[in-house]
Amino acid sequence: MNAALSMVGTGGPIIVILILLSLLSVTLIVVKTLQLSRARAGAADRQAALDRWSKGDREAAIANLASATSPASRILHYALNAAARKMPRKPLEAELLRRGNVEVEVMSRHIRLLELVAMVSPLLGLLGTVLGMIQSFQELEMAQGAANASVLAGGIWQALLTTAAGLVVAIPAAIAATLLATRVEAAAHDIESAAGEFFLLEDTGTVP
Repeated sequence: MNAALSMVGTGGPIIVILILLSLLSVTLIVVKTLQLSRARAGAADRQAALDRWSKGDREAAIANLASATSPASRILHYALNAAARKMPRKPLEAELLRRGNVEVEVMSRHIRLLELVAMVSPLLGLLGTVLGMIQSFQELEMAQGAANASVLAGGIWQALLTTAAGLVVAIPAAIAATLLATRVEAAAHDIESAAGEFFLLEDTGTVP
């Protein structure tokens, strides 16, 4: 514990900021991972609902998605309900687009913040290193060259500590942001696919 506190003190306020960013990053990763864990669920239920809809069994199709948890399933459930109520095509398309955008916005929320952490952390680490190097060379100048190599080396490794800390914070954040954004894109594709399949059934006249 004392060693950890000593290391924090060595890195100065930059290390404290990086620790806070690390806590924020870990929290965001956990929250977004849990939120998106079922973002692509329910593909089989959607297909079953569309099959029943195409056969004219509208109530069963709607009931099949009544407990939908994924964005695509919720969108399709609304589409089936709206079509059963004879909602006109154009308003239905507009409403599905709006709802789809809302779902994507909710899924994407805070991922940009995670990307910001990944971008800023190395810069903060580099800033800490530069400031530490400046301080080390100032001390060397004040000693008028009398400082021994071990003192100078100690100042340099302390300065480099913030760069290492910045990279430790940034790398997991960057990886997580990329993976989460990819999952959001895939879930958005599922929404488009579900709506497209529904309208295809309507356009081909398979629905009585």
